[in-house]
Amino acid sequence: MELNGLSIDQAPPISAPVRFFLTAPIFGLIAGIIILFSDSSALMNRYSLESIAITHSITIGFLGFIMLGALTQMLPVLVGAKMPKVVFVAKYSFLLLTLGLIFMILSLLKHNDIYIYISMLSLGGGFFMMLGSMAIALKRVNNYTPTVKAIVTSIFFASTIIAMGLFLLYSYSGENISQYQIIVANIHSVWAIFGFGGILIIGVAFQVLPMFYVAPKFKSFCKKRVVWLISTGLVLWLILSIFQEEYTLFAKAWIALFFWAFATTVWLKLNKRRRPITDVTVWYWRNASIFLTLGAFLWIFDEYFKHEYIVMVGILIGGGFIMSIMIGMLYKVVPFLVWFHLNGMGYMTIPTMNEMINKNLSKLQFILFVISIVGFIFSFYSPIVLKISALSFCISMILLEYNIISPILIYKKTLKSKPDFDMSLFSQKD
Repeated sequence: MELNGLSIDQAPPISAPVRFFLTAPIFGLIAGIIILFSDSSALMNRYSLESIAITHSITIGFLGFIMLGALTQMLPVLVGAKMPKVVFVAKYSFLLLTLGLIFMILSLLKHNDIYIYISMLSLGGGFFMMLGSMAIALKRVNNYTPTVKAIVTSIFFASTIIAMGLFLLYSYSGENISQYQIIVANIHSVWAIFGFGGILIIGVAFQVLPMFYVAPKFKSFCKKRVVWLISTGLVLWLILSIFQEEYTLFAKAWIALFFWAFATTVWLKLNKRRRPITDVTVWYWRNASIFLTLGAFLWIFDEYFKHEYIVMVGILIGGGFIMSIMIGMLYKVVPFLVWFHLNGMGYMTIPTMNEMINKNLSKLQFILFVISIVGFIFSFYSPIVLKISALSFCISMILLEYNIISPILIYKKTLKSKPDFDMSLFSQKD
């Protein structure tokens, strides 16, 4: 692992990101339970309330929580952008987002307008509190690296999709969904997947792959141009979707091309890493590359199938690509945080990062996760497969929760013992 360029002294307390990480698999499990007890025909309709509840359990509760938790840690450490009042912001935005998502799921499943209003206020407050603090931190950055630019761009897309999401959530308090709302929903979903999730992953990969996997650095063109080119394609797709929908295929091809190029680049760089030791996190990155390629090209040609397979596109990209990256990063980031904070407090005789998570359980969790994603795809043709896939997904989320709790338990257990060195002796007194 290469730690050069990290602002280690600016790291927030471990509780700031970890609360998000520990909660994410719980919302993943909730999504799996809803799938398990839902009718397969309803889930094939992206506009059904069950599908929307499941989608946002994953996108907000799983993906969103991991991304926000990771950004809380990465902004000060990776790019030197210290968030103001990070402990306060992380704690209360987490509470608001958790409360808001729970009420959102209940409002969709129970058709309760009061729950909708509570979820709107909570989700809006939680998201904008967190994003506002991040924006202030990024404004203070002097060195705008490609990673910083990608994070700034992803936060712009995040703010936009949150505003759209709150509007769409409010619209569910009415009786009917108009064509105008469908257009907003399409923009909301595409910008969320490619604009927020996709661009954030690309930007973070610029530093994470060389740091964690000792892989070759990305080419200058990739770091300086790809995020801008993808953003241009997303704006073009937006304009065409509103005014010339029959030409959106060109913008789709443009966006998909650069994501396919990123997937291929990741695969090649993992092949060329200086320490070719394979673990489950490498499997997740490779898995993500495959699903991203399949999903991006299916999204292009979905026009010819009259959007019949748009749910499958969401499974491939949202589940197969983004979820794979998030889970893979959890297996790296959580042990790193535990090791990093304990080491900083003077504990030296602690397990290594590779020893904190049971390798066999992490491999089993990976296998069950992949089985569930593939099963969800084939459930389009055999509804019985849906139940089996949902059960596999639920078990994988339970195992993931156990696997990331394990390093935290090591952290708490270690704190009860005396440090090898008293690091407070080296701290400056005011």
